This record gives sequence, C-alpha cells and structure tokens, in this order.
Amino acid sequence: MLKEIEIAKSWSFSEKTTKDTSYITHGYYTYPAKFIPQLAQRLIVENSNNGDIIIDPFSGSGTTVLESIVNHRIGKGTDINEIATLIAKVKTTPINPILLSKEFTNLYFDITNRLNRQYDYYLKEALAKIPKNERIDYWFKNETKNKLAILLTKILENQNNDIRDFFLVSFAQILKTCSIWMQKSVKPTRDLKKKDYEPIKTFFEQTKKMIKKHAEFDKILNNEIKQNIDNYREIKCQDARNLPCEDEKATLIVTSPPYVTSYEYADLHQLPLLWFGYLNKLSEFRKKFMGSAYKERKNIDLQSNLASEIVTKLGNNKKSKEVKNYFADMLETWIETKRVLKKGGRACIVIGNTQFNGVEILNAEVFKEQFENIGFKTHKIIHREIPSKMLPSTRDAETGRFAKTSNTDKLAYPTEYILIMEKL
Repeated sequence: MLKEIEIAKSWSFSEKTTKDTSYITHGYYTYPAKFIPQLAQRLIVENSNNGDIIIDPFSGSGTTVLESIVNHRIGKGTDINEIATLIAKVKTTPINPILLSKEFTNLYFDITNRLNRQYDYYLKEALAKIPKNERIDYWFKNETKNKLAILLTKILENQNNDIRDFFLVSFAQILKTCSIWMQKSVKPTRDLKKKDYEPIKTFFEQTKKMIKKHAEFDKILNNEIKQNIDNYREIKCQDARNLPCEDEKATLIVTSPPYVTSYEYADLHQLPLLWFGYLNKLSEFRKKFMGSAYKERKNIDLQSNLASEIVTKLGNNKKSKEVKNYFADMLETWIETKRVLKKGGRACIVIGNTQFNGVEILNAEVFKEQFENIGFKTHKIIHREIPSKMLPSTRDAETGRFAKTSNTDKLAYPTEYILIMEKL
C-alpha cells in the first residue's frame, strides 16, 4: 500500500506563506484545490530542461503552464471549464504595463461617468446584453446586479482581447464577494444577512492588485518568451483526452487531476459561468466532467484489477457507476499522455485517496496500475503532507462528498501522492 511510504517533508512546502504561493500572477483568482506553484516548479525543474514541452491535461487556473514559461519551458494545457481556460490564459499573457495602466484609468473614468450620468440609459443597455438566468437573481441583490451589468458591458466593449480578458478575470474574482454566497463557504450556500460590498469599488481594488502582480510577472519573464508568447504557451478549452501536442514531442506531464467528485468544482465556478453566459443549467454543465454518471459505457477494461475491485465493493448504484466512469475516463487520459510523451518522458500525477460509502477509493494505487499496464514504469512515488487546501479538508464518511467540519468524521486529503511514471 502506498500509505506505507514514508512522508517526504521537503515536498509539503509547509513553510510557504500565502504570499509565497500567490507570487506573480498565481494570486489573480481564488481557484479551488489548485496545487501550489512551488510543487509544480520543483517537478518541472527536476524532470525537464530548458525548451522542453510541459503539458497539464487538467490545467485548471494554469499553475503548471505558468511555471513552465517562467522556467524557460514551453507550457501547454487543457481544461474543460471555460472559466479555468480564461484564467490560465490571463495569468500567462504578457501585457505592456504602461498600456495596462492606461486602460485601467480609462475604464475607471468611464464607469464613474456611466454611474453618475445617464445611469438609466446605460443600465437599460446593460440588462439587455447580460445573460437572462434566474440563478443570477438568486445570488445577487438587484442593485448589485445592475452595477455589475454596467461594468461587464463596458469591459466587453474593449477591442484589445488581452486587456478585456484581464478585466474579466478581475470581474470573476469579485463575484462571490459581491453576491450573497456565504463568504467563508466553498459550498453554494446563501447568506441573506451577508454584508453588502460595493461592486465597483471592489472591482477596482481587485484590479489594482492584479496590475501590481502583473508588473512582477513582467519583470521576471524572459524577453524572448514575452515577445513570442504564442510559441511558448498554448491553452485550450477542451477534453484532456485531446492534448494540443504532436506524437512523442513532450518531455513531461505535470498535473493534479480532478477527483471522482469533480462535478463539485462545477458548482464552485457557477457565478462567473452564469455572468459570462457559459451556464444555462448546472446539471448540464456537470456532464462534461470526469466520472459523470450520465455517460453510458459497456464492456469497460479499466486496466486495473484494483479499480474493478473498488467498483464491485461499491455495489450496483449511481456511486459505483460514477467511480467506474471516472477510472475509465482517467485511463483514456493516461493513454493520451503516452501518445504525446517521448520515450523516457515522465508523467507526474499529484493525487490523493478518498472514500465513498465507506469504501476506500485508492486513486493513486489505481493510476499507478493503469500506467504500468499501458507501457510505463514507476520512476518514483512521493508521499507528501498537505498543509492546506482550498476545498474543505473533510468529507462525509458515508457519501464521500465535501462537508462542514462539524458534520464529518473523515479527513479528505491529509496526505497525497506524486506518482512519477516513465514511458518505456
């Protein structure tokens, strides 16, 4: 069992502060369950060389891609979530700092003018353009919604895509604060007594922080990469089983895959998804994620005896189907990583284990077995403590779903594993 592997203290990065883990553009957006940049950086530096192609099939907010380009590699990533793709692109896109500051000033004065003069005119125009979705009214008070609508409409008028997207990420980041979503909860819970935050003030404060972080990014990014970013970074909103890379060209995969309950991440991103028009029904959006029970599969070879045992233990129910589909989806992803990796290339998979209905879901052990059965060997396995996570650290022991600490008796991810698998 992998849990018997001694914990490698140097891989916990427990000495790192929030300031350390949100350096340069990493702190633009509060993204759930992302791994810290120091972890990605160490894996990249120890397992690749300058100029190598590094890929993250589940790129999320772009941590691996960002650390790749900062460390003089070529970073590529995919994610099925439109918001994640937007964030990752913005975090890794160089923008002239003088131009960015100028556009910020223009936006500030224009929004101030729209709110103080001809407010009714601009409000009517804005409400006609934003998505019509009752979930926006569910999460936002009317006055807040109106101001956000005017702000979003103005942002979308910007003809410079990089500047526009920069402001969109700032907009996305303030939505939870300005909504009635309970501030300290990652679960979608309303707090009808929550303090009101002035959205325009909150937006400009957030944007100022991002501009400062961008200046730090601009200083450390290699000029060659900065001037030719499209040659060094590629981020696609697409399935992990369709990586943007030719056969046997990549040196390294560095990724932290979603867990079997990945649909919970969809719940957490619903506010910007609603405002940007990517979400009509949450249930439909969830179907895109790994392990969706809506998929019908027959005669699945999971390439893992352990995976089959786990599915059998769960019985004949929806949970069992989710887990089976999840392991099947992940296997297809590992086969795709094999396609893009050079011989001797490595896949670094950061994953922990969990429970469903009292059954241990040994993700790390299953993934190791799957990799070995499709043509990889185990190079190294690292057992690390997790000092903090942005998702709750506890799960309900019966359902396996995230829950408040007071309602649980099971730690979700006290430790996790880094599987370093090498292509034969």
